[in-house]
Amino acid sequence: MLLITRVPIIATQQTRAANARRTAGVTFAARLAFEDVHHTYGDLPTLRGVTLAAEPGEVLCLLGPSGSGKTTLLRLAAGIEPLERGRLLLNDREIAGPQTHLPPERRGIGLMFQDFALFPHLTILDNVKFGLTALSPVDARREALAALDRVGMVHYADNYPHALSGGEQQRVALARALAPRPAVLLMDEPFSGLDSRLKDSVRAETLAILREARATAIVVTHDAEEAMRMGDRIALLRDGALEQVGTAEDLYHRPANLFAAGFFSEINVFESVVSDGVAQTPLGPVAAKDFAHGSNVSIAIRLPGVEVTETPCGVSARIVARRFLGVEELVTLAVAGGDNPIDARIRAGQLRSGVRDVSVTVNARDILVFERNG
Repeated sequence: MLLITRVPIIATQQTRAANARRTAGVTFAARLAFEDVHHTYGDLPTLRGVTLAAEPGEVLCLLGPSGSGKTTLLRLAAGIEPLERGRLLLNDREIAGPQTHLPPERRGIGLMFQDFALFPHLTILDNVKFGLTALSPVDARREALAALDRVGMVHYADNYPHALSGGEQQRVALARALAPRPAVLLMDEPFSGLDSRLKDSVRAETLAILREARATAIVVTHDAEEAMRMGDRIALLRDGALEQVGTAEDLYHRPANLFAAGFFSEINVFESVVSDGVAQTPLGPVAAKDFAHGSNVSIAIRLPGVEVTETPCGVSARIVARRFLGVEELVTLAVAGGDNPIDARIRAGQLRSGVRDVSVTVNARDILVFERNG
């Protein structure tokens, strides 16, 4: 049985007036493991042998394009979707498997929906109290107020969801999910409905609350930067299978394949054949010592690694398009010997207005070589 320690906290009038956020109550974080999980919708396989674990107190981000199986993993973990094949373990206890299906309410797992799913006819306080049915009315109110105080929303307790902004609704949804002190919290695209300026601050606040609560959290996102900002580790999925699991640094600096490289940065891609440890590209030769002579390779060059200058050096190129992006400019270049234009990101103002003929060099640390189709 999952044991939960409850710390009774009553928000004082002074705290409410000051709008101070309480430290999140600590829970006993659990390990949630997926073992060889397969799933289909009709005849379409959505998960293909996924083995993955979120460690106690870890924020694990599930990253991938639409249809990669991220949300299906959450639904299986929450018990909303029955497991077809494989096992789910919570602290080594099987909660779903060939002979097991623990109901959602007995798993100790919280789920925060993408659209927040607040009940419009209930007050904010009653929304947060909704999942505290095992407590007495007095205790449920106390825990709900404490949860709202942690996210800075206790002074909205008597309001209704329609009166709140998107960011405020997100905080209430987080309070409702954390109020029962779940062993694992599942979050499905929790910031997708927020505008870009608000998203950064709400995401940082959410991460701080998760750290304080020491909760195990699995966060679904399709945004690589968001995954890098939030995740202790990132699990990259494609077509229902795991492509790579690791830290942000692992996946950015040591991507397993071209798909992973392209998910974490904008890249130019060239196809080539290795000859004596070297592969030729329109931007010059690239070292490929780890590949056999005659190997077909794909070469990825990150856009910031393409250095553009008016000083003659490297490879000659001509600017065919130029887009101002504030701090940076996106420059499209035609290079002799290249079938397609290449892109570069440079500091705004680095090149004079109207200049067309430039030279291009490449920073070696932004070059990645993969076996073709690998």
